[in-house]
Amino acid sequence: MEKYSYTPKGVCSRQFNFEIEDGIIKSFEAIGGCNGNLKGIGCLLKGRSVDEVIDTLTGVTCGNKPTSCPDQIACALKAYRG
Repeated sequence: MEKYSYTPKGVCSRQFNFEIEDGIIKSFEAIGGCNGNLKGIGCLLKGRSVDEVIDTLTGVTCGNKPTSCPDQIACALKAYRG
């Protein structure tokens, strides 16, 4: 199992922590941001493939911001994938 951390940009969250095994997200934790929403997103990410999550969350916005925590999760996973 591989641990991966990412610092999101343009959102309230300060850090995302992932555990990924064979391209499948085993766990997700966000530091900062909307606690309940991000815990819920973490539950939905568990067991999903990195590619599926990127496809699903890329481009989601928050209010008038050009990004969101879900979009930044996609950015984190794109960076992880290289």
